[in-house]
Amino acid sequence: MTLGPIMADVAGLELQDDERERLMHPYIGAVILFARNYESPEQVAVLAQNIHRLREPRLLVCVDHEGGRVQRFRKGFTELPPMHRFGDLYEDNPRRARRLAEQCGWLLATELRAVDMDFSFTPVLDMDRGISKVVGDRAFHSSPDIITNLAHELMHGLKRGGMVAIGKHFPGHGGVEADSHVDMPVDERSYDDIAMEDLVPFSRMIEYGLAGIMPAHVIYKNVDPMPAGFSRFWLQQVLRKRLGFEGVIFSDDLSMAGAHVVGDMVQRARTALQAGCDMALVCNDPDSVDTVLDGLDWTQNPASAMRISRLHGKNTITWADLQKNREYKQTRDMVSDLLAL
Repeated sequence: MTLGPIMADVAGLELQDDERERLMHPYIGAVILFARNYESPEQVAVLAQNIHRLREPRLLVCVDHEGGRVQRFRKGFTELPPMHRFGDLYEDNPRRARRLAEQCGWLLATELRAVDMDFSFTPVLDMDRGISKVVGDRAFHSSPDIITNLAHELMHGLKRGGMVAIGKHFPGHGGVEADSHVDMPVDERSYDDIAMEDLVPFSRMIEYGLAGIMPAHVIYKNVDPMPAGFSRFWLQQVLRKRLGFEGVIFSDDLSMAGAHVVGDMVQRARTALQAGCDMALVCNDPDSVDTVLDGLDWTQNPASAMRISRLHGKNTITWADLQKNREYKQTRDMVSDLLAL
């Protein structure tokens, strides 16, 4: 059985029987965890291991764990700074900012690998234009060059810790005020304006080996009438052909308001996959997951399945052994010091 094109979630701290049955469906390829699934490092490690044991090849288990406002696992984990903190530091000391970004990536990946997570949806490659509150300090900076430099270092750290990097939100969410979780953002800029700045971090990170990308639930109305995650133009013409991206394309959560314009949940999943996504996320709505699994008629491209299979984490270490690791303790202290700046 290959890893399928749907990413789902689970309700609580332990797997339930109906969830085990759902996750055995051949369309399922990954599980995303949230704060509600976390009580302690030991508990979430058992949850992840139980998910992994269900199938072979094992399902991917991932999390949105960036630092700052978006950090799902808290108690016991290092409190990571928002990525904008590295951008602020870069203005005064670029070398130190790059070094700390790499160490933060390693710390993030090492802690998550110690509880059996395969990857996190990070880094944010959006520009901080002072417009989007949902982006805000999640972005490294307003400069495409600084974003790229810091994101590249973070990716190095993630890789050293055993994880790939997943960039978001292509082709850039920073130019609109509306939050796609609750609204349908519309960006009125031209393609040339977007390509001149917002696409730069994505383009360069692709050259550096970025493994995954998540498009934005944003309509760029002067480019294409569909939100980017459902747009053949953005995903196939731009991302695959012009930028040469060969990694995994994830939809953003299809339960978000920014996806509602496409139709019901089955239509959203089908349209996202037809547009070029390798994996569609259906979160916080188990009934909708079942509806998609029952109603979606999809033959997975072997190349897509191969791309997905490359996302499994490496460099496994137990949480108990990690606590004894000298480099871990030193890095944790250095990264934690950023919160006081």
